[in-house]
Amino acid sequence: MELTSILTLFGSFAVLLILSVPISYSIAISTLLTICVSLLFESALMVVTQKMASGLDNFALLAIPFFILSGNIMNRGGIAIRLIELAKVLGARLPGSLFHCNVLANMMFGSISGSAVASSAAMGGIMAPLQKKEGYQPELSAAVNIASCPTGLLIPPSNTLIVYSLVSGGTSIFALFLAGYLPGILMGLGVMLVAGFIATRRKYPKSEKATCKQVLVKTIDAIPSLLLIVIVIGGIIAGIFTATEGSAIAVVYTLILSVFIYKELKLSELPRVILESAVTTAIVLLLIGASSGMSWAMANADVPYLIQDAFTYISDNPIIVLLTINIILLVVGTFMDMTPAVLIFTPIFLPIAVEMGLDPVHFGIMMTFNLCIGICTPPVGSALFVGCSVAKVGIDKVIKTMIPFFFVLFATLMLVTFIPNISLILPKLFLNY
Repeated sequence: MELTSILTLFGSFAVLLILSVPISYSIAISTLLTICVSLLFESALMVVTQKMASGLDNFALLAIPFFILSGNIMNRGGIAIRLIELAKVLGARLPGSLFHCNVLANMMFGSISGSAVASSAAMGGIMAPLQKKEGYQPELSAAVNIASCPTGLLIPPSNTLIVYSLVSGGTSIFALFLAGYLPGILMGLGVMLVAGFIATRRKYPKSEKATCKQVLVKTIDAIPSLLLIVIVIGGIIAGIFTATEGSAIAVVYTLILSVFIYKELKLSELPRVILESAVTTAIVLLLIGASSGMSWAMANADVPYLIQDAFTYISDNPIIVLLTINIILLVVGTFMDMTPAVLIFTPIFLPIAVEMGLDPVHFGIMMTFNLCIGICTPPVGSALFVGCSVAKVGIDKVIKTMIPFFFVLFATLMLVTFIPNISLILPKLFLNY
């Protein structure tokens, strides 16, 4: 029965994906078919709906729609251009200064908005014409933008880390948020290193050195935007409010900033922004509900235990096991979006990692970093498609250009995987984790 259930689950899921059925429906249908192996259709349907509903019955999930809404408000409210102006003066004298500006802006805007796709669209849309004017190769500009936009999924606040906290059985969101800072910064620095090396070889221009007055003016102009990170993360760490309450505060703060201080978002535009946020939220929550049902179906078919036994059979060396998990997640990330991948594979791999002595916070950052690479790769890489679209270049040209960036991202992933303190030093320092 177990073998039949496993074949039904993964076989039907693969077939539905090949047929281009939306991933939420693919997950839900394959789960229903699997449960039908052991139960009548009516009973199976009831189990699936119950598991989907119970998977969404969690207070922490309220943070996701609020962070999505605050990100959309920021995207329309003039925050992106101010962060780019600040990044320009910070990276002015580096070789290929506009590349470094792009990376720094992605790190700042991505961390505030919590969305790699929004960051790729906003920063790429503004930076691509400037870089083209300065003689930068369009496909290289797109590659830098795409490779650096996922930094915001590690630097908090991050919806992916909230989902991981939920599915991992309550891993501290505070600890996960703090743990994401250094890996996210390392990812950005890795991209800057490659971009700087290429820019030096191609003799791309440096920007004019910014005066102290220019640095001061651009910093002051960007401070209200950057304060959001201080308010939300500082409040969570200090215990003033929870991550969910912090997400609501983020909405209020970005609304005041965009409408009344920067005055670039009109109140008449709010209904459209809220509607777009509601659609995005519905997509994410449908994925979470469907994946909760699939997780139950996998547990019912003893999939996690079978995979654990398989890993034990392959090797009991932690290095080999972690490399194997990373390779599997890298492959999964090329075919599956981050949210369903976290929901489906966390219950499978986390027990193996914990049994080897890995901290759940460290594993969560490792897994998120891994899947960040996936959204930059075909055939399902959302950041890749958006980045190519705003830069108006072909995916085939960008993929060739991105090869050195993939190497440095993988190297950084290995550092995060095998040096736990990169992730854990801040939680230990601020939370006595």
